Amino acid sequence: TPVDTRTLSLAREDDVVGFLARAVAEKRQIYWVCPLVEESDKLDLTAAADRCDRLRDRLPDASVDLLHGQMTAEEKDAAMRAFIAGETDILVSTTVIEVGVDVAQASCMVIFDADRYGLSQLHQLRGRVGRGGTESGAFLISRAPEGSDAAKRLDVIAGTLDGAEIAQADLEFRGAGDV
Repeated sequence: TPVDTRTLSLAREDDVVGFLARAVAEKRQIYWVCPLVEESDKLDLTAAADRCDRLRDRLPDASVDLLHGQMTAEEKDAAMRAFIAGETDILVSTTVIEVGVDVAQASCMVIFDADRYGLSQLHQLRGRVGRGGTESGAFLISRAPEGSDAAKRLDVIAGTLDGAEIAQADLEFRGAGDV
């Protein structure tokens, strides 16, 4: 199913959380992707552990769980089993869900600090939703200034679902490299 992809500024976070509350009420499942596991003194980026706690506070009627690569294999498996079984409404994760995850009922994805990811990675992440035949969406939340190269990359992802177009745009942005 085509995934409606929208780029939003950090200032629209409250709107996204309101949308998620409605989606949870409709029994839709959501991925929320963050670039870091925990806060960093060096990077001003969103951490999955902190986001999980904030979403639990802001959406008390939702079941919110955490998944990241620093968890043990047993912890990761348990988090994924709960999400697949529909016991978890919102799975806050790092990019560990980028490949090999197929949850048909997951119909929404939020990617925070989306300007920090490459085009192919964003395309792979977005591909985790829209698998169950229901209307699906992806929100790319970014701190990138309008008109910047990062914002232009996000516009490419929002504008097409075609992997070949995305690869061509990536080539144009990054160049062919050296042989």
